Amino acid sequence: ANQPKARLTMADHAQDDPGNGPRKEIYTYKAPWTVFSMAWSHRPDPSSQFRLAIGSYVEQYSNAVQIVKKLPGAGGENYGNQLYQACEFDHPYPCTKILWSPDTRNLGSKDLLATTGDYLRIWNLTDDGSGRGTLIPKKEALLNNNKTSEYCAPLTSFDWNESDPNLIGTSSIDTTCTIWDVTTQTARTQLIAHDREVFDLAFARGKDVFASVGADGSVRMFDLRSLEHSTIIYESPNLDPLLRLEWNKQDPNYLATFMVDSRRTIILDIRVPSLPVAELGGHLGCVNATAWAPHSSCHICTAGDDSQALIWDLSQMPKRPVEDPILAYNADGEINNLQWSASQPDWVSIAYNDKLQILRV
Repeated sequence: ANQPKARLTMADHAQDDPGNGPRKEIYTYKAPWTVFSMAWSHRPDPSSQFRLAIGSYVEQYSNAVQIVKKLPGAGGENYGNQLYQACEFDHPYPCTKILWSPDTRNLGSKDLLATTGDYLRIWNLTDDGSGRGTLIPKKEALLNNNKTSEYCAPLTSFDWNESDPNLIGTSSIDTTCTIWDVTTQTARTQLIAHDREVFDLAFARGKDVFASVGADGSVRMFDLRSLEHSTIIYESPNLDPLLRLEWNKQDPNYLATFMVDSRRTIILDIRVPSLPVAELGGHLGCVNATAWAPHSSCHICTAGDDSQALIWDLSQMPKRPVEDPILAYNADGEINNLQWSASQPDWVSIAYNDKLQILRV
């Protein structure tokens, strides 16, 4: 692959600030374990500029989740000590995914966090009253739709519906997807979604449409109002497994996915099934995560084993191919995960090794 001639890096980008502010805003948090799952909180928190949840990846039963907050106020020189642990709790097996409740309308309501692993769990976080911003975690619910067997089929991923925060959809290695009712803690519906393991599920904008990807190499679209049929939007060329799926929340015609051990990100337009509208190269190692910009329909970030996070401008597709990213950031290790903050869209977080890093873009 031909390398782009000159990439503007996020660090250069941050030097445009004519004021006396810091040249680049990057915050790094060191966890006691490899960081894998990661999520930005949606609700404003008076005690912190922002907060995230991170999950450990340790190859044993005993794993953990931490809530990390950033002290409010300007950065100054001493960036390193800005992020602190507000709470930690045990989690069986590594979290395959973690999300905060998208419900920002009912701010008096419980402060909920969900995780998937062996089961879907919902956690409630309350301030411990110390004045230090630290939290007390409490398990609200363990959701299990398989009451007959002592074995569980691990959950690979989930999504929390933004239009109806009472809905969570999970994907499993047992070929099924399950739509859960958070309030009643019951399964509304469970369907066989793929021929093999399902690796990811994502809701479109609105409360009815979702899509999934899996080991059979297909992207399938479902509508909760008519579950008797699904639409195959895309199949990978050799039916190579598709690992992740991200729905563009600003323009619900677009989805991003990528194959296992692939350096390319596939952009799909659901109006033109079976043919990618764009394929993003640029990475020198396999892609591990993608995230659409929450505030712009035509920007997406990709990250991978080459330690790079790349931001792409897709505004010209499909008229001309998207060849080079507009921004690049080099981390100090293979990037395992990436999240773009919906409530504060200037910030992207990445996970590599035992680090959570927050970058201003």
